[in-house]
Amino acid sequence: MAVIDVGRNIAGIDTHKDTLHVAVITPVGGALADREFPATSHGYREVTEFLDGHDVGAAGVECTSSYGMGITRVLHAAGLSVAEVYGGRKDKKRIKGKSDPLDAVAAARAVLAGDGIAIPKDERTNMVRTLHLARRSGVKARTAAINQIKAILIGAPVKVREKYSDTTVSAMVTALAGCRPHAHTDQIAVTALSALKTLAKRVQFLDDQDRDLTDQIDVLVTEMNPALRAAYGVGPDTAAQLIITAGANPERLRSEASFAALCGAAPVPASSGKTSRHRLSRGGDRAANNALHRIALVRMSSHQPTRDYVHRQLAGKRSKKEVLRKLKRAIAREIFKLLTRVIEIDDYSDLRPTRQAKNLTLTAAAGHFGKWPTEISRLERGLKRDDNLADAYRQWLADAA
Repeated sequence: MAVIDVGRNIAGIDTHKDTLHVAVITPVGGALADREFPATSHGYREVTEFLDGHDVGAAGVECTSSYGMGITRVLHAAGLSVAEVYGGRKDKKRIKGKSDPLDAVAAARAVLAGDGIAIPKDERTNMVRTLHLARRSGVKARTAAINQIKAILIGAPVKVREKYSDTTVSAMVTALAGCRPHAHTDQIAVTALSALKTLAKRVQFLDDQDRDLTDQIDVLVTEMNPALRAAYGVGPDTAAQLIITAGANPERLRSEASFAALCGAAPVPASSGKTSRHRLSRGGDRAANNALHRIALVRMSSHQPTRDYVHRQLAGKRSKKEVLRKLKRAIAREIFKLLTRVIEIDDYSDLRPTRQAKNLTLTAAAGHFGKWPTEISRLERGLKRDDNLADAYRQWLADAA
């Protein structure tokens, strides 16, 4: 958190969709002034003039990533220190009551006390969140459409059901999108196929959206934190979620333990008597916890050091849940370092031009290293991270005639 000038007044802002209520307190916590403003560009200018007139040096703003995003941006541009303020404890509101002026004063006093405040997430985090939300909603809509297709097929005429049910989802969607409902004479089949064709085309449209948004997210998160994106098992979606949870500004994170708690990966004691153990946390950001969970599953299936670790833990009489908990905690430790430090990663962009300049084929390279050509191609395009293989590949290319 930025240092607050204790000799100047402090503002608190209670944010809503259409209005902002601004309160100003003295450096010792006494209420000085309050006023309501419209949440518009003109209202934002009035807020800055109001704060300038009361010699305000810092402001606490609620909901800096939603209703308070606009005023936060304006206050930063005006050179004020801005803190994100938690909405407040319910027990205090039961005692003192709740209103916009009271909430605004409470926000200002939270900044003065340094209690329950954080540094607002920067604009790049909001950019990632916007794309991520659009992609997630599209994926959910695609899943709903596929489930509707399967439900309709259950009650469809036998010929329709038998033709389209015994295939993979992608093949079923492609076939249904190209079907001709009115070629049938059975009105029930025509109706069912018309609905199925519409849903299949919707799935294809959402697939295109998913690919487009994923590519945009990948470019953005790779630019923001290439080391995070390059970590094993971290895809565009998981990298985006971790950045959204933590914020792209690393000064928000106080410690590695606090980040683990934020992600719900901090161990919770569950000991009793002679049993000494920990369990998974049920708190924290569940979306971030899900991201760590997916990274752990990927590494457990294809990352040899992780597979060896899991084997050792299971041999030591650990349960699978305990192993997963320990693994997620270790991944949180690694992710914290990637989020808070500038880590240089090896650039693979020279591999493909060098191979092509020497007229070497992917098949030849793959055969030399005992890999599939697809694996070498993904390495060249930066879709797969393996620094040891990349170094060996680069040396092999240098030695090739």
